Amino acid sequence: MRGNAVKSTMRTTLFAGANMRLVVAKLRKIGRIRIFLVLKEEATGMTLKSLGYIGIRSSKTEDWSGFATDILGMQQVDRGGNSRAFRMDDRKQRLLVADDGDEGLDFLGWEVDSPADLDALAGRLENAGVAVTLESATFADKRMVAQLISFKDPDGNHLEVFCKPHLADDPFVPSRPLTGFKTGSLGMGHAVLHVEDIDALLPFYRDLLGFNVTDYGLTPYKLYFFHINGRHHSFAMVGSGRKGLHHFMVELDALDDVGQGYDLAGQKEDGLAFTLGRHSNDHMLSFYATTPSGFFVEYGWGARVIEPETWEAHETHDGPSFWGHERVHLPDDSPVRADLREMRLDASARGLAAPDPAPNCIWLNNLTTNRDT
Repeated sequence: MRGNAVKSTMRTTLFAGANMRLVVAKLRKIGRIRIFLVLKEEATGMTLKSLGYIGIRSSKTEDWSGFATDILGMQQVDRGGNSRAFRMDDRKQRLLVADDGDEGLDFLGWEVDSPADLDALAGRLENAGVAVTLESATFADKRMVAQLISFKDPDGNHLEVFCKPHLADDPFVPSRPLTGFKTGSLGMGHAVLHVEDIDALLPFYRDLLGFNVTDYGLTPYKLYFFHINGRHHSFAMVGSGRKGLHHFMVELDALDDVGQGYDLAGQKEDGLAFTLGRHSNDHMLSFYATTPSGFFVEYGWGARVIEPETWEAHETHDGPSFWGHERVHLPDDSPVRADLREMRLDASARGLAAPDPAPNCIWLNNLTTNRDT
């Protein structure tokens, strides 16, 4: 792995060629201009493949244990000390919570296939002036992966990229009755960040890390959604004018899993942030629960799976949701809450709706897709 990166300022010029962007990095240390090309990888050869894990800083680790198990249905695993780790599938851990520093996001872990992919990504980052650390084997063991690198985005968010996650010897056992979480090649779910200036971060995530824009909205605030696999978005940014984690999402295999979680979250004081609703872009049917740290978890089912090879990025104009998702965490007289409600009512008046997803029943799915018409 390469040595310390040279600090730089970076500006990006977009060319007509869909798969090429020219990045000019002014290297302060040696006072000259280096020009290099960042090739936007095709969907079949993306470097980043999925969201692998999320780390949270919190002094409320016991509250997190109750939230992650009682509401989300994750399986807690013993890590000792002040840390809590939780499983969602055959991985040894997907969510980590540690009593370490200020409340909020600690890190996002993105998966690649191999050490060669890690090295290639590290080189691309360092050429752009981003400081990259090859973490030790001991550190990798804590993350339950074979190898990883770490670095920060321009807003200071800590990012990790790893390969070869450790698999558990025993099956995943949910902490309450669940059909299961939809992970596999789609990854853990998605993460959405608050950002002060989306335009300033776009070159880093889109052009340097290779996230592909799925769609974006410009009103009532800027929202950009990015895919790296068939999940409609594994990452998104909301231009709220502040920093931090807005929410992360986990998807369930059955609608009733979500409905029962909705009831459980509703029993908690201020447990619900958004009511049950249907998103307009990824078609997720979900609600948002308030975590012990104050940000949200989206708990959903039925999202669309896209074809990255043929998907075309586009602007959306219909608001975030077709129906529901009332922002009950905001005051009743909040202008944002009112604007979003008006957008939903307008979508309803125009008859907008998401197609029903395939049923969670192999026999019924075969019956409905193979019947004579």
